[in-house]
Amino acid sequence: MKPASRIQTTIDIFEREQNSRVPLDSVVGDYMRHRRYIGAKDRRDVAERVFDMARAHARLGWWLEQMETPDTPRNRVLFWLILQDGTEEKRLKDLFDDSKYAPKNLTDQEKEWASKLAGKTLEDSAMPESIRCECPPLYEDKLRSYFGKDFANEMTAMLEPATLDLRVNTFLANKEKVKAYLEADGVKTTQTPYSPWGLRCANKAFLSRTKAFSKGWIEIQDEGSQLIAHVCGAKPGIQILDYCAGAGGKTLALAAAMERKGRIVAMDLDERRLKKGRDRYKKAQLADIIEVRPISDERHRKWIKRQKEKFDIVLLDVPCTGTGTWRRNPDMRWRTYGPTLEELLPIQAEIMDKAMHTVKPGGKLVYATCSLLPDENEDQISAFLERHPAFEILPLEESRGLGTPFMRLTPHRHQTDGFFAAILQKR
Repeated sequence: MKPASRIQTTIDIFEREQNSRVPLDSVVGDYMRHRRYIGAKDRRDVAERVFDMARAHARLGWWLEQMETPDTPRNRVLFWLILQDGTEEKRLKDLFDDSKYAPKNLTDQEKEWASKLAGKTLEDSAMPESIRCECPPLYEDKLRSYFGKDFANEMTAMLEPATLDLRVNTFLANKEKVKAYLEADGVKTTQTPYSPWGLRCANKAFLSRTKAFSKGWIEIQDEGSQLIAHVCGAKPGIQILDYCAGAGGKTLALAAAMERKGRIVAMDLDERRLKKGRDRYKKAQLADIIEVRPISDERHRKWIKRQKEKFDIVLLDVPCTGTGTWRRNPDMRWRTYGPTLEELLPIQAEIMDKAMHTVKPGGKLVYATCSLLPDENEDQISAFLERHPAFEILPLEESRGLGTPFMRLTPHRHQTDGFFAAILQKR
């Protein structure tokens, strides 16, 4: 593709996103899937620009307001090229030349904007702090209240792209062996600072081409997500209920820690996501101890009601706002694709109330979210303990650096996505 064609593709994707009800990564994936002629290098270039622009949504919007410019995908791309890339007017005319697959020629008005913006950058000293930090008004008060003086640092850290973290399937191979195999395939890694199972890629990698991936030795999983499974304290021979298992990332981590000895029941309301986990379980050679039970099936809803005090560990990775994943999903700062916070809070409480009866005396109920908001985290735990005094907080060791009594991870403090986990023990 010509550079001009890449620019037009970027505009096309944002035009689609405007009228879409699915996340940006799905919009990009669908667009590319139906255009096989776009090469890998071009796809990567366009996708990086799209997500970089999404991370600058508020700042671009601020500049559009200052220039009294309509907020359109074309104008956003034009302003990005000037403010972020420093593209001069002569080069802009080359990119917007109305040739085949290129944007239409610059209008006189657009040339005037380009002239006024020349020499300016994406960030400006006149911007309010919340704009510079890309903090959405919907959550600003809550996040300012929670983070206090660290608000700007915490929000700014979420503007960086997420790291590429791998979880080693320690049931099949140790980290040193996996690290050596990856390096032989051109993938350099370092050990993650907190997860005992994690490796962090030093560069972009095509993992599907590596022996470690084909052998089932690794899974792509953020270190924070690994740590939720790690703090559960899974051991060989126990019984675990992963009540909101999704596609099975944490289920796999738990099964590997159990060394394929014991039993895990993976449940979720979304049967399609659960089915995606089956192939992953087989590839990791851990399928023997994992039962899959979709909650959408009436038989399994009746089954769970009968499981009184059966499980040593019950993991509830509940649906949440996903505010901790803004590094990966920058569009989620500004658009809600599922239930709102107000709708999620009773759902989270209901899940806890429905699953708590399955915990053995002395067993653990582990509540987790990928949210930064106290409403979904500490406040939910306080309310649950008031309703169910048979449970008490099992504090994390402060020396581990993950937070105490609860695990609280953020990109600024831990270089992970934002995660919360609370361990509650049944008396």
